Amino acid sequence: MFEGQNLRLTRLPGEAGLVELCFDRQGDVINKLDERTVAEFRRAVAWLGTEAAALQAPLRGVLVTSAKDGFIVGADITEFSRMFEQPAHAIAEDVFAKNQIFNAFEDLPLPSVVAINGFALGGGLELALAGALRVMSTSAQIGLPEVKLGLFPGFGGTVRLSRVAGPKVAVDWVAGGRNQRADAALAAGVVDELAAPEQLREAALALLRRAAAGDTRWQAAQQAKRASVPPDEGLREWFEQALRSLEKTRQQHQPAAWTAVDMMSRAASQLRDGALRLEAEAFAAITQTQAAHGLVQVFLNEQAVKKRARTQRLVKPVKQLAVLGAGIMGGGIAYTAALRGTPVRLKDIAPQALDAGLAEAAKLLNRQVAQGRLTQDRAAAVLATIGTQADDQGFGEVDLVIEAIVERLDVKQQVLGALENSVREDTVIASNTSSLRLSDIGAHLRHPERFVGMHFFNPVPVMPLVEVIRGARTSEQAVATAVAQVLAMGKTPIVVRDGPGFLVNRIISPYVLAFSRLVAEGGDFIEIDRVMEAFGWPMGPAWLQDVVGMDVGAHVGEVIAAGYPQRMQAVAGDPIRAMVAAGRYGQKNGRGFYRYTRDEAGKPQKSVDPEARALVATLQADGPVALDADTIIERLMLPMIVEAAHALEDGVVATAAELDMALLLGLGFPAHAGGVLKYADWMGLAHVVQRCDRLAGLGPAYEPTPRMRMMAASGARFHESAGGVKAPSPVVLSAGQAARNDPSHVQEIKA
Repeated sequence: MFEGQNLRLTRLPGEAGLVELCFDRQGDVINKLDERTVAEFRRAVAWLGTEAAALQAPLRGVLVTSAKDGFIVGADITEFSRMFEQPAHAIAEDVFAKNQIFNAFEDLPLPSVVAINGFALGGGLELALAGALRVMSTSAQIGLPEVKLGLFPGFGGTVRLSRVAGPKVAVDWVAGGRNQRADAALAAGVVDELAAPEQLREAALALLRRAAAGDTRWQAAQQAKRASVPPDEGLREWFEQALRSLEKTRQQHQPAAWTAVDMMSRAASQLRDGALRLEAEAFAAITQTQAAHGLVQVFLNEQAVKKRARTQRLVKPVKQLAVLGAGIMGGGIAYTAALRGTPVRLKDIAPQALDAGLAEAAKLLNRQVAQGRLTQDRAAAVLATIGTQADDQGFGEVDLVIEAIVERLDVKQQVLGALENSVREDTVIASNTSSLRLSDIGAHLRHPERFVGMHFFNPVPVMPLVEVIRGARTSEQAVATAVAQVLAMGKTPIVVRDGPGFLVNRIISPYVLAFSRLVAEGGDFIEIDRVMEAFGWPMGPAWLQDVVGMDVGAHVGEVIAAGYPQRMQAVAGDPIRAMVAAGRYGQKNGRGFYRYTRDEAGKPQKSVDPEARALVATLQADGPVALDADTIIERLMLPMIVEAAHALEDGVVATAAELDMALLLGLGFPAHAGGVLKYADWMGLAHVVQRCDRLAGLGPAYEPTPRMRMMAASGARFHESAGGVKAPSPVVLSAGQAARNDPSHVQEIKA
């Protein structure tokens, strides 16, 4: 009947007049609703609607299935780059045209039953909603997760779900973006029946037989989807309340949910085609926002990093791990590894440190039990896999040793030199250093080829990133072993080259130095924090230094400045150094840029500290200076972009995707911007270079690299693969991000 590369249409044996439309993407383990699949779906629907009418034995029904373990996981995100290159009006027309295919399927004069197995997400659920009836496997999940990409459904999902399950369910599903289990889908009326996985096909076929034999429920269901949402006296007020509840998210650079609900409120009174037109126009507008481009880039970067990590890891797993040092970092590493199934030998020469490390692991496990994530028996079993010791006994059985002792070069060299005598020649040795060069630490090792860096971020159980540091003599085997262990711990490894600050600390350093300089010039650190948090950072630079620890930050800064003296010059009147000199270390002793007290749950709460403000005032020779938000953002972000470009050109990291993901996972870089290099792409490198040149008097930290200038001249981007277009209007480094993310603003400037 019809067979393409992604789906086929065949007669059902022994079922007069019934056909099966089966999605089966060739060469892949999943089905995607990509351009080729949509084109084939158009041809299949056309055959059902026209050619089938000429058959002697008329069709009586269509069973829609998947040959994969899941139904359809959604669109092919890698195709979004082409879409993002188009103006909003062209996107709207393209989306509306594709919706006509779904309409044609929905309008077939015969029943259709969709059998949902595995996952039906995004466009997969939207296609299922165009069917007359739906049967869902009890193990399946469905959902509309597009808001996580800064978008919302564009293939009729908002329109059909509002009419199938009601606008309140539709708003919850669209704005929340969560996957829904089978029982919730049935209760909401999104599916008509549930079936055990092994009985799904037969249950769907039985429902189709009944519909083809005269059960008219399918006709009523299709008619309801072509109509407007039934009138409800309180619906307008409910929509207004929903919009108010989403306003904060909208202002935090995530406009998709608010925009979707606003459109759904207007589309409710429309018939299907009018509502679909509104959906297409609103979807096109949201594609023009920074959040859409940034979050799609984050998704693509994440996939690229995962793929790269899989190719770098060692097939042979680490069966026995040892951790040297039972402090905050060592204890966190031991706990996380044990929780994920790797037995650990935790060594420390101080018995009280071992007791404290084991107690911390027990506390974290008990918290997992209290949250219902572990049983008490499982927690006890995990804790039993952490063995404590004060010597190297049994280290001959260890596959990987992670050193997490004090950040002093002489101590690390001494401990690791002695360790070589206690482990096998094939045991990989890793250092959890945050600032010392790997080549310096391992300078005297007999086997430097097995020495690798594993820079965990604090707190280890929470932070998802680990920088795997490749030294000049580190073997591929050592790197692969470290990558494999990071993956086994449920974290994201990014391989970086040895150098001062490695990657993340190197790139954040010019940002911190720019902050210090701005404060020394008279800037208000509280206002700077406010502006940068409004920009999207989880905490401003002053607060960040308090959390890291002023003394730790100052030490790391010194190490990195020594490595890059031209761009990272010391700041006269540096407030961070002044805080350290005054014994104000941040949260650890309750005094830093802010004052800290503990709440009832033991969490630190910050408040303004007049003493800190007075101390800073003594550093500002010219007194306080009022700074606008644009100036603050520009002064802090431009040197970060420049240093990221240097790091990429230096080969510290292999790809722009890895660099941006490292900053997202290690620093909490604003996700809506997609990463520091994606942020530069969004503004356009020509604009970045121009703004840097305007600030050339501030020193080399603001000097674009020659390659940046070449890229700016040619219109090139760091992320060429997807979603790297510039903003739809000339963009400045502005605090008015919410305005640029507002689709109504986009529509206005497009007109």
